[in-house]
Amino acid sequence: MTHCLGYYCFHQLIEVASEMKKLFSEIPTLEGNGITLGPVIESDAPALQELMDNENVYRYLPTFLFEKRFEDARDAVNQFYGELFESNESLILGIREVGDGSFCGLAEFYGLRDDVHKISIGYRLRESCWGHGVATRAVALMVGYLYGQTDIEIITASTMVENYASARVLEKNDFIRTARGVEEDWGFELPTIADKWFC
Repeated sequence: MTHCLGYYCFHQLIEVASEMKKLFSEIPTLEGNGITLGPVIESDAPALQELMDNENVYRYLPTFLFEKRFEDARDAVNQFYGELFESNESLILGIREVGDGSFCGLAEFYGLRDDVHKISIGYRLRESCWGHGVATRAVALMVGYLYGQTDIEIITASTMVENYASARVLEKNDFIRTARGVEEDWGFELPTIADKWFC
């Protein structure tokens, strides 16, 4: 058994860290477990519109999500990789089934704290994709990418306390609930009561 100690270990760690990407240095394409995460493209617009128009999808989500600023999904698609991405505000990827390439929803990296290498993640799926493990697989790809290819060291998430399905998705991906029933501003008239998660 070998041990890594002192100067040699420190410089090995520095070398590994220097190989890791900054999160917003690329728009990645990730694949595994029967799904892909990649850039949202123009042909996704009809399915994205269906998602955007479904109140059930957004029942447990903040009111100010980027795509909800637009009435027409095509306008949202055209803006995903403009200032939103270039300012490091948010990286949004499309979630697709590998077999037929059908669009299932959006995966998002947001709230970057570059000074502490921290990011938050979220997702939303078309209702027709619920109950098939898509969210669990998407979060697994997101976490694997962040910890395996970028310099991110802390991943967080928030869920409404009523959103048991999303809580279960996070638990399946080894997230730990760090706070229960925290008041947050999700854009509703009253504060949202949310749980905080860490991976």
